[in-house]
Amino acid sequence: MTNSKKIAWLNIHSSLYQTRISKKFKNRKPYSIPDQKIILSYIPGTILDICIKEGEYVKKGDILLILDAMKMKNRLKCNMDGTVKSVYVKSGDKVSKGTVLLELE
Repeated sequence: MTNSKKIAWLNIHSSLYQTRISKKFKNRKPYSIPDQKIILSYIPGTILDICIKEGEYVKKGDILLILDAMKMKNRLKCNMDGTVKSVYVKSGDKVSKGTVLLELE
């Protein structure tokens, strides 16, 4: 394999750069926009209170649940208007980062 085959063009914010691309970079998972209807835990902690029920209509800014993490009570707020499709956790559950907490319709 010659050096010319290892070199590729990389486009970052409309600027082209000539660089070597590794196998790891070529095989990476492409970025996809996260689903706004799925609410994930952004930090590990314990669910203290669930402020909504399945089938309930919620508005942007409404408190969905309270997550206790590092002795702080984090209020997870709704990011859009919608109906609660399903709640996957209950009070007292310990969750890790990235755990699906609930889903909106």
